[in-house]
Amino acid sequence: MTLPKAFPGTAFVAKPGAVLFACTMNSIRSPMAEALMKHFHGREVFVDSVGVRAKPLDGFAIEVMAEIGIDISKHKAKTFDDLEDSSFDLVISLSPEAQHKAVDLTRCMACEVEFWNTFDPSVAEGSRDMRLNAFRQVRDELIRRIKDRFPLAAAQGV
Repeated sequence: MTLPKAFPGTAFVAKPGAVLFACTMNSIRSPMAEALMKHFHGREVFVDSVGVRAKPLDGFAIEVMAEIGIDISKHKAKTFDDLEDSSFDLVISLSPEAQHKAVDLTRCMACEVEFWNTFDPSVAEGSRDMRLNAFRQVRDELIRRIKDRFPLAAAQGV
C-alpha cells in the first residue's frame, strides 16, 4: 500500500486531483465508493469508477445508498477499456482482480495505486434483510475508509 503524501513539516495530506475506484464488475463496490467520494469531495476531486468487467448496477447497492440520501440509480457500469481519460493521480482497487488490472494500467503512468480489499456483498446469502445488511456493511466501511484517507475539511453529513 502506498502512503499518502504529506506536505513537509505538516500533518496535512494533499488530496489527489483525480481518483479512480475499481472493482470486479463496477456494479456495487466501486459505484458506491465513487458516489461517496463525490458526496464528500466532488467539488475538489474528479472521481470515476470502473470494473474489470461491466455488469448492471445492483439494486441492493441503489437501496442502501438511497438510505443515506445518495442516488446512484443512473450509474452506467464501465470497464477499464471504456475510460475516456486515464489521467488519474490515484487508483483505489477494491478487489484482487481490479488490483491486478490497476497495476497493469499504471505501469507507465505517474499514478499511485492503493488496494482496499473490500468484501463483495453479492455473495452474501440469507434473507433479504441479511443481504441488505451485507451491503450496508460495505457502504459503511467505504465511508470510513474514504473519511480516513481523505479527511473532511469541515463537518459534513453521513
